[in-house]
Amino acid sequence: MIINGQVGELIHAKDRGFTYGDGVFRSMLLHEGKINLWPQHFNKLKHDCISLGINCPSIKILAAELDQLIADQPEGVAKIVITRGIGTRGYSPISESNSTRVISISPSPQYPDFFSTNGVSIYICHLRLGHQPRLAGIKHLNRLENVLAAAEWQDPGIAEGLLLDEEGHIIEGTRSNLFLVKNGNLYTPDLSRCGVAGLQRDRVLEWATQNGVSTKITNLFLDDLLAADEAFMVNSVIGLWPIREMSGFKRDSFPISHLIQNWLNNVLP
Repeated sequence: MIINGQVGELIHAKDRGFTYGDGVFRSMLLHEGKINLWPQHFNKLKHDCISLGINCPSIKILAAELDQLIADQPEGVAKIVITRGIGTRGYSPISESNSTRVISISPSPQYPDFFSTNGVSIYICHLRLGHQPRLAGIKHLNRLENVLAAAEWQDPGIAEGLLLDEEGHIIEGTRSNLFLVKNGNLYTPDLSRCGVAGLQRDRVLEWATQNGVSTKITNLFLDDLLAADEAFMVNSVIGLWPIREMSGFKRDSFPISHLIQNWLNNVLP
């Protein structure tokens, strides 16, 4: 682990990332010494820092520190955390502060191959996401809703949880974005009030544009999912998982999902 350019594992007790969750992060798949879609991940990171008024380190600094770790661990999941830095007591941030950067690499999680080919079972979480448009789309450090939702099931046969908001709209998975396929068209939830707009979500939308597939970003409910021809979840670590079953929903054919999956796995813009 590298913290502000130095190898170590200790964060200052007054760092606002620790005291208030005042920061952002990215998780990125590392393969053969290269981070998949690194420029796009950095752009997302910078966007989120700017949205919160946090100083974002340059791509040159982050890339150099990543390379230090990658030299010893060329496979896994790289994670960058940027916080507002060390602060004083109280919520109000200091107008000018040095951000803290933490870079680490962990082993890649091991999932059964059939998650990608035959699809996964998912659970409908009881927890409902609250609305906060100011934070919507941002991958910030305040992830307690996701933590509590992910604690709702222990069945190893369930791969992911589905999160709805307080009005019953489908928003996302606990760690993924959702797409529905209906009559050859794509639908994905509106994330203007809550949720995280992940990089793989952007890439699926890009695939749809390149291939002339109609896509609608809209409010979706459970009934829309139950009526879908296919549904799938995406993030930068798992790639794409078709949804095989959940309460009231069961599918065993995923032609569009596998078509997009193949594109995601083979096209690196």
